[in-house]
Amino acid sequence: MTTKPVVVYGASGYTGRLICEYLREYNVPFIAAGRDGDKLNAAMSSNVAGIETADHEVVEVTHDLASLTELFRGASVVCNTVGPFSKWGPEVVEACLAAGAHYLDTTGEQDWLITCDEKYGADFEAAGLLLAPSIAQMYTTGEIAAEVCLETPGLDTLDIAVFWGGSPTIASTQTILFNAALSGAHYLEQNRYVPFDPEAGHYQLAIPGQHELALALPWGGTSHPVWYARDPRVANVKALGGVFNKALMLGVPQIVAAAIEATAGMEADEKYAALAATAAQVMNVMPPRENPRVNRSMDSVYASGPLGRAHCVIHGNQNYKQTGLLQAYAAYSLLQQPPRRAGFASGCQAFGHRELLGVLRSFGLVMEPHLTVSA
Repeated sequence: MTTKPVVVYGASGYTGRLICEYLREYNVPFIAAGRDGDKLNAAMSSNVAGIETADHEVVEVTHDLASLTELFRGASVVCNTVGPFSKWGPEVVEACLAAGAHYLDTTGEQDWLITCDEKYGADFEAAGLLLAPSIAQMYTTGEIAAEVCLETPGLDTLDIAVFWGGSPTIASTQTILFNAALSGAHYLEQNRYVPFDPEAGHYQLAIPGQHELALALPWGGTSHPVWYARDPRVANVKALGGVFNKALMLGVPQIVAAAIEATAGMEADEKYAALAATAAQVMNVMPPRENPRVNRSMDSVYASGPLGRAHCVIHGNQNYKQTGLLQAYAAYSLLQQPPRRAGFASGCQAFGHRELLGVLRSFGLVMEPHLTVSA
């Protein structure tokens, strides 16, 4: 049982460290938890700025329901960064429910979001708890842009593009491969999930801010179609994304195709092990701390309806820092007041898109949105 109000599970990872850093800035006491105590201690002492002034403890825990429930008991919020979430997430969610803690994570795994919605959402709602996977730059910042567009009534279609500069972390690389090999990517069409063509390859997008066309992929479909699946304002959602580095984007489909071919016919555990080994060949070291001159982000949403159009662009920097801040603010907010919606909810549904935009703006991570409306 913890005496701290927030647990960061997976705190030794790239994103977990940043969540701890921003919790310190909000003066929120926390437990830095994970499966390897030595890695946790090394990460906290070497990679979390200002950790000497943070009210925190480091706790090693076994990844099973009983151990996690005991750790979470007494906490109000758990920030989970241990992925792939479809593999490691169920025990964490169930432990949060058993311990009476709100659940946040950073995933974009569409199958995991649907599982959270359909399997756990009602129980969390009945308990007055928030179940909010996918609070992260790649999803929440784009959702903010979508909500700014939807302030104009009569728009029912969202065309979303998310781009960022830099390289994915170890965990993100694993998620990309696991997502591609083990689950399909879907978009929303007339309130129904429709699969992307797995053979389509790259999509070419004209994105704001540059003349050159950019290469994009579905990235598992992202969380946006799931958030809007039962929103009466919206019937259609398609999301694509990528990195600004074209050479890196060109290599992704080949890596994914090779991984799928190599794991064909394997049992689930064998697939996980093989995909983890492939991911390690692609990325096995932590990327350097983000540089705002290099690690830029761009979220663009075209919203349309029968008689209206809106386009919102949010330029920003340091996408992983955006994620760390969004997670820390969500935890900080939940310690002071209930979410706007209990049960399964997105970041904007739980905390408000204008509030989250203000947080990102106040820390210098995004520009003021550029909005054009024709209605």
